[in-house]
Amino acid sequence: MRNKQRRQSWHQPLAELADRQHGVVSIRQLEQLGYSRSTVARAAAAGRLHRLDRGVYSVGHRRLNWQGRCLGAVLACAPAVASHTSAAWLWELLRTRPGTIHLTASTRRHAKSDYAVHFARLADEDRGFIEDIPVTALPRTLLDVAATFSPSRFERVLERSEDLRLFDLGAVDDLLGRTIGHPGHGPLRRALAIYRDDPAFSRSGLEKRFRKLAKAAGLPPPAMNFNVAEFELDAYWERERFVVELDVYETHGTRAAFERDRLRQEDLKLIGVEMIRVTGPRLDREPKNVMKRVEVLLERRRRELG
Repeated sequence: MRNKQRRQSWHQPLAELADRQHGVVSIRQLEQLGYSRSTVARAAAAGRLHRLDRGVYSVGHRRLNWQGRCLGAVLACAPAVASHTSAAWLWELLRTRPGTIHLTASTRRHAKSDYAVHFARLADEDRGFIEDIPVTALPRTLLDVAATFSPSRFERVLERSEDLRLFDLGAVDDLLGRTIGHPGHGPLRRALAIYRDDPAFSRSGLEKRFRKLAKAAGLPPPAMNFNVAEFELDAYWERERFVVELDVYETHGTRAAFERDRLRQEDLKLIGVEMIRVTGPRLDREPKNVMKRVEVLLERRRRELG
């Protein structure tokens, strides 16, 4: 009875560790718990431990969830962290769980069929933990996925990080200052334009730029700051009863402002005025595309109104 109690006491720390770590442990952790290499070999032969990779075991069975497989790969490549799309999944930035597990290690390692290894020397502030899994910090995760995601997909990732209250512009800017040359540097920097206060995107600056672009595109000049039924409209074509609202971030910083904007759009529609919104960063990024769309919409309104 005493021997059984001693064995249970001996294995309790291992069970607790495996429970925290999604069923996987490393040989180094086993040694820290007092297990010798020969004891580990006997446990593996008896089926109590199952070798997953070099120096990594699952405890009791091989039925691991994704987190267990991810941590197993991290432990096999230690010192390493989950990164790229794997980190993005752990940060809850993606809707679909990635098939291949991605890691970043400080020394060069060979990838395996179920995981890919990237080499980088990460600063301490670029590391974190989620569910006891070492992972790249959120700014570094954004930088890594920016290198391979399309601009539209990456914008959704950024928006998701903001929705989760994880996004910190200062921390991302600090990272950009340390990672010039990284393939994600340019895409990330460009995507951050909508988060910055920029005099070029002030209300008056936007209005002047929009009117100038409309003229250059051969469009009839819109009336700026035109009043219709108690509403002041940014750029208005009276004949077509069509308005372009020029959005700057500061006008949409609260829930109340968000609600007012939607009600305003409904009120205008009720009096027969169609409206679209154009943000400062979008106008700066794709001016020709914006003007082409305005031209098409104006022509459609002319046909509708006869």
